[in-house]
Amino acid sequence: MSDFRPDPAFEAGSIAATDWPLCHVRLQDDARFPWLILIPRVADAVEIDDLTEQQRQVLMGEQVRAGTLIRDLAQALDRPVDKLNIAAIGNVTAQLHVHVVGRRRDDGLWPDPVWGRAGARPWPGDMRSRLLEAIRQPFR
Repeated sequence: MSDFRPDPAFEAGSIAATDWPLCHVRLQDDARFPWLILIPRVADAVEIDDLTEQQRQVLMGEQVRAGTLIRDLAQALDRPVDKLNIAAIGNVTAQLHVHVVGRRRDDGLWPDPVWGRAGARPWPGDMRSRLLEAIRQPFR
């Protein structure tokens, strides 16, 4: 993990939040959706099969952790999610990463995917700080 660096493309639309055992965790800076990006800290990983079996198991656990966190964050924002969207697409940024997005049936893009869609609204500063603080808390 020492050779790991997130692709600079992530800087444009997300904020570094914390590191979990395997993944570097980022908050997508789009107030329309509670949205985390998990980037396994494995140099040159592009596909899930670039991870060891043990790393894949940790990644699955961290995806579940992120989903739980997204639901908790959405509930705190009084915007409970109807569905989690979890995907490792990587067509724009090849570095292996997993999006975990809370969706609502009334979210304006429903039922379409959120990736690559215009109209992102940055989190207001105070809300961004509160979300980052919550993301950085130990998992319960």
